Amino acid sequence: MKNTSDEAYLEYIENFMTENRREKFIKVLQDRTKHFTIAMEDIFQLHNTSAVLRTCEIFGIQELNVIEAKYGKTIDKEIAMGAQKWVDVTRYHSTQDCIDKLKAKGYRIIATSPHDDSSLLDDFDITQPCAIFFGTERLGLSEEVLKQADGFLKIPMVGFTESINVSSSAAIVIQNLTSRLRKSDIDWKLSDEEVFEKRIDWTQKTIRDIDYITQKYLEEEV
Repeated sequence: MKNTSDEAYLEYIENFMTENRREKFIKVLQDRTKHFTIAMEDIFQLHNTSAVLRTCEIFGIQELNVIEAKYGKTIDKEIAMGAQKWVDVTRYHSTQDCIDKLKAKGYRIIATSPHDDSSLLDDFDITQPCAIFFGTERLGLSEEVLKQADGFLKIPMVGFTESINVSSSAAIVIQNLTSRLRKSDIDWKLSDEEVFEKRIDWTQKTIRDIDYITQKYLEEEV
């Protein structure tokens, strides 16, 4: 019996989209990374989460984690502008569950915080896989995150204002870290298996009537 996770299946469904589209997927995936992942904790303003999702997509962060313990909402598609199709979003009902899952994957938990002992952005060690946590607009990150964090990170500011909008903060951090990552000799890219899985996923999301096409593939003789 055929399955939908092999090369033959990918080749089959890729025939239903343009060659340019296929090549674009391959090119974009060469710049995707899971070395860093982003976590948003109970962001009250929906447009901020959607904007961070878009920023992740633009700068090649493949995974976004959204903690919805207090404010369960869906991504604003108009603000995300389609980014939700290309970034893997994992939702959590509790902060602890998110921390536990990310630590189990080997990530260091990094809290964005203005604490005096926080690492300045340009000095932050990018060699280890990290989950960067951003908190609510009003209160910042919870004590739950701060107490379990493996490190702290802050954006250097020289003006009178002591805080910055969470979506702007995330954009600054993500751009800085991914830019430095690509200039390094760190093994930050997706594995061949991960690239293959995303090619199938993205192709399926692109093609209309994909369920019908997949069924036809499975019905054909090997």
